[in-house]
Amino acid sequence: MAANFRIAIHRRSAGLELKLAGDFDGTSACELLNVLKEKCDGVDSVLVNTSRLKDIYPFGQDTFQKNLYMLKGKPIRLVFTGKHATSIAPERN
Repeated sequence: MAANFRIAIHRRSAGLELKLAGDFDGTSACELLNVLKEKCDGVDSVLVNTSRLKDIYPFGQDTFQKNLYMLKGKPIRLVFTGKHATSIAPERN
């Protein structure tokens, strides 16, 4: 994981807010996926705030997007915000 990567987790009534900070590499992507997998039980939506990310590495972006299948079966809506939202959010098919 990038040494400076952090995820701040805030529970809201029916949702969760994740504030990402630092550099987003492959290991950071796996950490984000694990947090989504472990902390999303009982939530309807997750707001992923990317405004405090610095560098987005292509491998991190690719790792996150290609492994979203790990969340299959979890009825959550992911909403990406911040300056790097379009870099990390999965492409719509």
